[in-house]
Amino acid sequence: MADSAPVGADEAPRPVPPAPDGILTIRGGVGGMSYQLEELLRGAARLDDVVQQLLGIEEEARRVQDDLEPFLYDSYDTGCNAIDAVADSRKEVTRVRQDLVEVSASVRASHRDYVEAEAKNAQPRVLRLDEMRLSSPLIPPSREITHNLVTMITPLWSGSRGVIRGLLESPLVPDLRPRPVSAERLEESTEYVDPSMAESLRRLERLHARNDGEIEVIRFDNNGSASWMVLIPGTQPNSPSTNPLDIPGVGEALGYDSDQVVPAIGQALREAGAEAGDQVVAVGHSQGGVHAMNLAQNQAFLSEFDLRYVLTAGAPVGGITPEPGISSLHLEHAQDWVPGADGRMNADTKDRVTVSLTNEVRTPEGEDLGLGPGHNQENYAAGAELVALSRDESLAASTAVFTGVVGAGGMASVTRFRLERAPVSAPALAVKPDSPPTVKETKQEAGTR
Repeated sequence: MADSAPVGADEAPRPVPPAPDGILTIRGGVGGMSYQLEELLRGAARLDDVVQQLLGIEEEARRVQDDLEPFLYDSYDTGCNAIDAVADSRKEVTRVRQDLVEVSASVRASHRDYVEAEAKNAQPRVLRLDEMRLSSPLIPPSREITHNLVTMITPLWSGSRGVIRGLLESPLVPDLRPRPVSAERLEESTEYVDPSMAESLRRLERLHARNDGEIEVIRFDNNGSASWMVLIPGTQPNSPSTNPLDIPGVGEALGYDSDQVVPAIGQALREAGAEAGDQVVAVGHSQGGVHAMNLAQNQAFLSEFDLRYVLTAGAPVGGITPEPGISSLHLEHAQDWVPGADGRMNADTKDRVTVSLTNEVRTPEGEDLGLGPGHNQENYAAGAELVALSRDESLAASTAVFTGVVGAGGMASVTRFRLERAPVSAPALAVKPDSPPTVKETKQEAGTR
């Protein structure tokens, strides 16, 4: 009995979501949809190359046929058999070539179907009424709800970041405008550092608790050469206006591509001892993750340092496109609304992986809700531990790049810097020029005489 054909054998493949890895849902990387689409097109291009080779073989077979015709007069039977054999071979090559043309067309059709499906998936989903109840202080909105609402209401990333810039440049609130940022060196120490993703995020949490705009620059001795890690904490709302990581700092990160913070980070690296061409890893949570990703598109920074990897947790970075060759891993939580605040999904590329944590988390009793339990850095650190244990091909390839830069850990030089925003300049007092008295003033003066 002949084997039955598999279901859907004559149909174009249909895209399916990647399989979850425990509580991890993974997008992007070498196992992601986008890279697989690239592989489809690469495969179709190779088929086209083979088709061109077969055309050459057909033409060569035709020339052989023509060259054999004079021998028909020497031995008709033998000559006919030789010519027929060559003709049959040419026909077989033609059949194979035509089959490959059809296969190539099918591959391209599959690519088109996948692209169309991905475009539909990227569109905002219509929210149900019960999903729009966002006012409860006990239930922060989820990442999906925030993403869809922002996408439907107004894309913050439209044009030249017009919405954000319009708010920060309003004459009504001049204190919100971005101002130059510098890095003040505080202290340097030599200590044991575990450079794993999970411990880097925990270290970042301790840095965030200082609440004064501090970042850390860590120097690793990786196989005899220096490599660097920069830790950038998230938003610190209850801090002086000179702290660039305050709430207005979110606008500077999203609306101005961290134009003021990025040079300060470069300054910190240089003062810590980093040299041109040194490999760098940047780690950031929330607002700090946006600053970290903006390093990956800043030409001045990239012309000096070899930024190899960016790790973000709970950061809205979907609108940032890193330069080719820079790997990044983005940790998000289904209960964290912050990553969806820019209304953009992270791109699915070979070098960019997004991991969504889907486990239910709660704020411990008695603790401040803050931005919600999904935004908690310890929850993200726990997720990073699962990432390190995962056998998913996208995560394995991504974490290998991270580890290749920072190494296995050990004694390292740690330098803390305080980022400081220039104070607001005192506005000059407006002095009105002398003007002639009005008619009313003249009459009043005359009446007093």
